[in-house]
Amino acid sequence: MTKSHQHRYSFVHEHSLSIVSASILLLWIVLYTFSSPSTHIGSFFGNAIADWSGVVLMVIATKYLYEKGSSESKRAPKLALTPILQELRNHSLSIFLVITGIAWVLLYAAIDSESKWGQVVGNIVSEWVQMLGLVILTKRLIERHSKESETIRDKE
Repeated sequence: MTKSHQHRYSFVHEHSLSIVSASILLLWIVLYTFSSPSTHIGSFFGNAIADWSGVVLMVIATKYLYEKGSSESKRAPKLALTPILQELRNHSLSIFLVITGIAWVLLYAAIDSESKWGQVVGNIVSEWVQMLGLVILTKRLIERHSKESETIRDKE
Protein backbone atom coordinates (compact mmCIF):
# COMPACT_ATOMS: atom_id res chain seq x y z
CA MET A 1 0.00 0.00 0.00
CA THR A 2 1.45 3.34 -1.02
CA LYS A 3 0.96 6.55 0.84
CA SER A 4 -0.29 9.52 -1.08
CA HIS A 5 2.57 11.92 -1.20
CA GLN A 6 1.50 15.46 -0.36
CA HIS A 7 3.94 18.26 -0.91
CA ARG A 8 4.08 21.11 1.52
CA TYR A 9 5.41 24.13 -0.23
CA SER A 10 6.81 27.21 1.45
CA PHE A 11 5.08 30.57 1.41
CA VAL A 12 7.72 31.85 -1.01
CA HIS A 13 7.17 28.93 -3.38
CA GLU A 14 3.38 29.28 -3.35
CA HIS A 15 3.49 33.04 -3.93
CA SER A 16 6.63 33.25 -6.06
CA LEU A 17 4.92 34.88 -9.05
CA SER A 18 3.48 37.66 -6.86
CA ILE A 19 6.76 38.13 -5.00
CA VAL A 20 8.93 38.27 -8.12
CA SER A 21 6.48 40.52 -10.00
CA ALA A 22 6.26 42.94 -7.05
CA SER A 23 10.06 42.87 -6.70
CA ILE A 24 10.51 43.77 -10.36
CA LEU A 25 8.00 46.62 -9.94
CA LEU A 26 9.92 47.85 -6.88
CA LEU A 27 13.16 47.72 -8.90
CA TRP A 28 11.62 49.93 -11.63
CA ILE A 29 10.37 52.39 -8.99
CA VAL A 30 13.81 52.66 -7.37
CA LEU A 31 15.57 53.04 -10.72
CA TYR A 32 13.09 55.69 -11.86
CA THR A 33 13.46 57.60 -8.60
CA PHE A 34 17.16 58.10 -9.33
CA SER A 35 16.88 58.72 -13.07
CA SER A 36 15.83 61.59 -15.26
CA PRO A 37 12.56 61.13 -17.17
CA SER A 38 14.02 63.21 -20.00
CA THR A 39 16.50 60.42 -20.85
CA HIS A 40 15.63 57.29 -22.78
CA ILE A 41 16.46 55.02 -19.85
CA GLY A 42 14.52 57.19 -17.37
CA SER A 43 11.51 57.20 -19.68
CA PHE A 44 11.80 53.43 -19.98
CA PHE A 45 11.80 53.04 -16.18
CA GLY A 46 8.68 55.23 -15.92
CA ASN A 47 6.83 53.19 -18.55
CA ALA A 48 7.97 49.97 -16.90
CA ILE A 49 6.39 51.09 -13.61
CA ALA A 50 2.98 51.36 -15.27
CA ASP A 51 3.37 48.08 -17.15
CA TRP A 52 4.54 46.11 -14.12
CA SER A 53 1.85 47.71 -11.94
CA GLY A 54 -0.62 46.07 -14.31
CA VAL A 55 1.19 42.74 -14.09
CA VAL A 56 1.21 42.80 -10.29
CA LEU A 57 -2.44 43.83 -10.21
CA MET A 58 -3.56 41.02 -12.52
CA VAL A 59 -1.46 38.39 -10.75
CA ILE A 60 -2.82 39.29 -7.34
CA ALA A 61 -6.35 40.47 -8.23
CA THR A 62 -7.19 37.39 -10.27
CA LYS A 63 -6.29 35.22 -7.27
CA TYR A 64 -8.97 36.78 -5.11
CA LEU A 65 -11.48 38.58 -7.36
CA TYR A 66 -13.88 37.27 -10.01
CA GLU A 67 -15.54 38.39 -13.20
CA LYS A 68 -18.40 36.23 -14.36
CA GLY A 69 -18.06 35.30 -18.01
CA SER A 70 -14.52 36.63 -18.46
CA SER A 71 -11.83 34.22 -19.54
CA GLU A 72 -9.37 36.41 -17.64
CA SER A 73 -10.95 35.34 -14.34
CA LYS A 74 -11.33 32.04 -12.59
CA ARG A 75 -14.79 30.81 -11.64
CA ALA A 76 -16.26 32.02 -8.37
CA PRO A 77 -16.81 29.36 -5.71
CA LYS A 78 -20.34 28.09 -5.19
CA LEU A 79 -21.40 29.71 -1.93
CA ALA A 80 -24.83 30.49 -0.55
CA LEU A 81 -24.96 34.27 -0.87
CA THR A 82 -27.74 36.78 -1.14
CA PRO A 83 -28.39 37.83 -4.75
CA ILE A 84 -26.77 41.24 -4.19
CA LEU A 85 -23.63 39.77 -2.59
CA GLN A 86 -23.45 37.15 -5.34
CA GLU A 87 -23.55 39.86 -8.04
CA LEU A 88 -20.92 41.91 -6.20
CA ARG A 89 -18.68 38.85 -5.93
CA ASN A 90 -19.32 37.82 -9.55
CA HIS A 91 -18.15 41.23 -10.75
CA SER A 92 -15.61 42.03 -8.02
CA LEU A 93 -12.71 42.27 -10.49
CA SER A 94 -14.45 44.95 -12.59
CA ILE A 95 -15.66 46.76 -9.48
CA PHE A 96 -12.14 46.77 -8.05
CA LEU A 97 -10.66 48.03 -11.34
CA VAL A 98 -13.27 50.81 -11.60
CA ILE A 99 -12.80 51.99 -7.99
CA THR A 100 -9.00 51.90 -8.09
CA GLY A 101 -9.07 53.37 -11.60
CA ILE A 102 -11.11 56.34 -10.32
CA ALA A 103 -8.54 56.80 -7.55
CA TRP A 104 -5.72 56.86 -10.14
CA VAL A 105 -7.66 59.37 -12.29
CA LEU A 106 -8.24 61.62 -9.27
CA LEU A 107 -4.54 61.48 -8.41
CA TYR A 108 -3.61 62.23 -12.02
CA ALA A 109 -5.99 65.21 -12.08
CA ALA A 110 -4.43 66.57 -8.88
CA ILE A 111 -0.79 66.51 -10.02
CA ASP A 112 1.12 68.13 -12.84
CA SER A 113 0.82 65.72 -15.77
CA GLU A 114 4.19 66.89 -17.09
CA SER A 115 6.03 66.26 -13.82
CA LYS A 116 8.26 63.23 -13.37
CA TRP A 117 5.66 61.20 -11.46
CA GLY A 118 2.71 62.76 -13.33
CA GLN A 119 3.81 60.96 -16.49
CA VAL A 120 3.97 57.66 -14.61
CA VAL A 121 0.53 58.12 -13.05
CA GLY A 122 -0.87 58.96 -16.49
CA ASN A 123 0.59 55.70 -17.81
CA ILE A 124 -0.90 53.80 -14.87
CA VAL A 125 -4.34 55.28 -15.64
CA SER A 126 -3.92 54.02 -19.20
CA GLU A 127 -2.86 50.58 -17.92
CA TRP A 128 -5.94 50.37 -15.66
CA VAL A 129 -8.27 51.29 -18.54
CA GLN A 130 -6.62 48.60 -20.70
CA MET A 131 -7.05 45.96 -17.99
CA LEU A 132 -10.70 46.85 -17.39
CA GLY A 133 -11.27 46.80 -21.13
CA LEU A 134 -9.64 43.39 -21.45
CA VAL A 135 -11.76 41.95 -18.65
CA ILE A 136 -14.95 43.32 -20.21
CA LEU A 137 -14.04 42.35 -23.78
CA THR A 138 -13.17 38.77 -22.83
CA LYS A 139 -16.68 38.29 -21.48
CA ARG A 140 -18.11 38.08 -25.01
CA LEU A 141 -15.35 38.17 -27.61
CA ILE A 142 -13.04 35.30 -28.54
CA GLU A 143 -9.78 34.85 -30.39
CA ARG A 144 -9.30 31.72 -32.49
CA HIS A 145 -6.64 29.32 -31.14
CA SER A 146 -6.45 31.17 -27.83
CA LYS A 147 -6.42 28.98 -24.72
CA GLU A 148 -8.91 31.32 -23.01
CA SER A 149 -11.28 31.26 -26.01
CA GLU A 150 -11.15 27.47 -26.13
CA THR A 151 -12.34 27.45 -22.51
CA ILE A 152 -15.29 29.70 -23.41
CA ARG A 153 -16.29 27.51 -26.37
CA ASP A 154 -16.11 24.40 -24.18
CA LYS A 155 -18.68 25.96 -21.80
CA GLU A 156 -21.18 26.60 -24.63
